Amino acid sequence: MADISHTNAPAAGAASTGTEEQDKHAAAIALHKKRTKFGLLFWIPLGWLIVVAVAAIGAPFWGLPPPDEIDWAYLQSPPNEAHWLGTDVLGRDLLSRIIWGARVSLTVGFAAPAIGVGAGLILGMAAGYYRGWVDEVVGIAIDSWLAIPGLVVLLLFAVIFGGSLFMVCFSLGLLFIPTAARITRAATLNYAGREFVLAARALGASDVRILAKEVFPNIIWPLIAFILIDIPIAIVIEGSLSFLGLSVKAPTPSWGGIIAEGREHLSTSPHIAMYPTIVMFLTVLSFNLVGDAIRRRLADVREGAI
Repeated sequence: MADISHTNAPAAGAASTGTEEQDKHAAAIALHKKRTKFGLLFWIPLGWLIVVAVAAIGAPFWGLPPPDEIDWAYLQSPPNEAHWLGTDVLGRDLLSRIIWGARVSLTVGFAAPAIGVGAGLILGMAAGYYRGWVDEVVGIAIDSWLAIPGLVVLLLFAVIFGGSLFMVCFSLGLLFIPTAARITRAATLNYAGREFVLAARALGASDVRILAKEVFPNIIWPLIAFILIDIPIAIVIEGSLSFLGLSVKAPTPSWGGIIAEGREHLSTSPHIAMYPTIVMFLTVLSFNLVGDAIRRRLADVREGAI
């Protein structure tokens, strides 16, 4: 009997160890699902962004008055049946102007980071892949560009080229290039010496093919995270420029411009500045919340791949 109990003991211990490992694995899976699950702080902001985007894209089709149309019967009017958010000092419909202004803000929010990432991607990949004198030249160019205050660049472009939407996107995009280039360079350095890159080079693949097929798919994640950070930043900067009169010019409406027009009438008609401020605040906050959730998901995907 003693020999039998002694023989069965290891089997029982092995079964216990296997059960503990299964429990740990199940707990790890449950934790991963909990961390990567999108909650209300993702879906509610995403819903708001969809509403803003749909409203901006369909602005001509909502049956609202043109953003520059003057209603002489409702000058500086509070919200009413004819104008749901009221009118400004010139009798222009605020809801219409806010929706049309969303076109400017969203265009700048997406176009400026895209320009910065596009140029930074080329510079960063070249510096990280070729290294040597290419890396030194790109590094000097980036450091020199960072030494120039961004506000000076924006003011310079506004004074010389005017406040067109294209120039606002272009000048803001230039400010995002150095950071995008540094992020791309660091990521490229991490993958340029990997086995699959060396194998592709040994098989005779060109540098362009290696960068496009082997390196780029692996460095896209930090660039996506960078874009998600810069979209709300670009919207805020454009709003600040509009507030200062350095962005798109009248009669094109923009959120910052509407706020600037209403600042002198805060005591008598606070709704003129209040409504575009609320819309801009909710939009920027929603972009930040959605971006945080997506960045966490991307980080978990990369960890899982590793």
